[in-house]
Amino acid sequence: MIHSDQQSDNRVSVEPVDKRKEWKLLYHQHGRPGLEEGSRFKGLCRFCELNDMCPLPKPEGGIWRCTYYRAFRKKSNVYDNVLKQLEKAQDAVPFDENICKILTETMNEIIVHFPVKMNDGKVKILTGYRVQHNNALGPFKGGLRFHPGVDIKEIKALATMMTWKTALTNIPFGGAKGGIQLDPADYSTEEMERITRRFTYALGDNIGPDYDIPAPDVNTNAQIMAWIQDTYMSTVAPNERNRCAHVVTGKPIESGGSQGREKATGQGVVFLIERWASEHSMDLKAATYIVQGFGNVGSWASRLLKRHGSKLLAVEDVTGAVSNPKGIDPDDLSAYVKEHGGVRGYAKAEPIDHATFFGTKADIFIPAALENQITDATAELLNVRLIAEGANGPTDPDGDKVLQRRKIAVIPDILCNSGGVIVSYFEWLQNKRSEFWDLEEVDFKLKKTIHAAYDRVQAAAEKHSVDWRTAAHIVALSKLETVYKERGIFP
Repeated sequence: MIHSDQQSDNRVSVEPVDKRKEWKLLYHQHGRPGLEEGSRFKGLCRFCELNDMCPLPKPEGGIWRCTYYRAFRKKSNVYDNVLKQLEKAQDAVPFDENICKILTETMNEIIVHFPVKMNDGKVKILTGYRVQHNNALGPFKGGLRFHPGVDIKEIKALATMMTWKTALTNIPFGGAKGGIQLDPADYSTEEMERITRRFTYALGDNIGPDYDIPAPDVNTNAQIMAWIQDTYMSTVAPNERNRCAHVVTGKPIESGGSQGREKATGQGVVFLIERWASEHSMDLKAATYIVQGFGNVGSWASRLLKRHGSKLLAVEDVTGAVSNPKGIDPDDLSAYVKEHGGVRGYAKAEPIDHATFFGTKADIFIPAALENQITDATAELLNVRLIAEGANGPTDPDGDKVLQRRKIAVIPDILCNSGGVIVSYFEWLQNKRSEFWDLEEVDFKLKKTIHAAYDRVQAAAEKHSVDWRTAAHIVALSKLETVYKERGIFP
């Protein structure tokens, strides 16, 4: 426990987090096996604001947060960060004030509370979200994430970022995002199916194949998309069902999915790393890299970089961090993570803590986890040449300032992780046309599209003398501004 005399500087409108549900959420995000209620390790913390305050001994390895961490930590608001970036782009280029006013607001914010019967016969009420930011360029498009930390502000931020992403890549979609506030590890496969189907039914006409098209995101996959597809199709007239296959993307191949969709985001990251490396005299055969997050994006990017001969030195995910100076085999680690749920305990690498992971010397860092991982503190630790942002919003504004001061190159998220929505668009087209493209064609079109976006960002950065993140937003806003000026504002 943190004694009252140690709390004295932190009492202003702050209460300790000691509720069971709060601890469970904290445990999911930062905990370790063995930190159940009542554990003597419950109060341990490492590399956080309380590190010097906590009187309990620290564990030898891993990332630990004490139960008071969330109470004292000032969490960066992802949606505020998105708006700050919009303002930064406006400072560089005088965009139309009225159009920017439109783009700072979402069009629709749907919150649904729906009942689901659990395996034990009890009914649980869950909360789901779907935020539709803008559809000036086409139908709303964006992923669904199942995570205990999901809230409306996060979903608003991600929906807005999707609008920038589709505008930047010239994909005729708008921006949306959705999710359910839950931890999938707490539910059986049968319960997850019922939850997914009930959420789909609760959304009703708020999604549709030519209106709003969901896709996989954090803790969702092709199976989840198949359940959504089947549930939605069962709600329309029988003669219309086959025309609704494109209500979701990221589906299994057998259900109308596209070749290359599973690896699309990671493939896009690697296509851009290849391009950047060729322009900055980086030999990928001799390059080293570290990865945060080893889910779909991080694992695919790692496996694809392996083909170049690049060496993976360290990996961090929610279960811990591991390192091997001689290199980690991404394929072997992927198999281990699939079986064990995380990198913790991987025998072919040594456990390291959070600070050591961020301080690992390498050529490339691929953040592919959640938002706000690169802060002013962690950005100071980094020892890399290039950051390729595979996640959405991995760098907060303070961290971005440090990266610019330290002259660490960044391929920003709305460009770097756009491979997923690009190939989702390809899948959507194939479904509408009753076509099926082979992997070679999908990869060719993805590379062409994402390289064209890279060219636009590079040109904007040079023209306006701005960093690449600002340049990417300038390109996206320019596209949207043009469309609004051509169409006018109704009435």
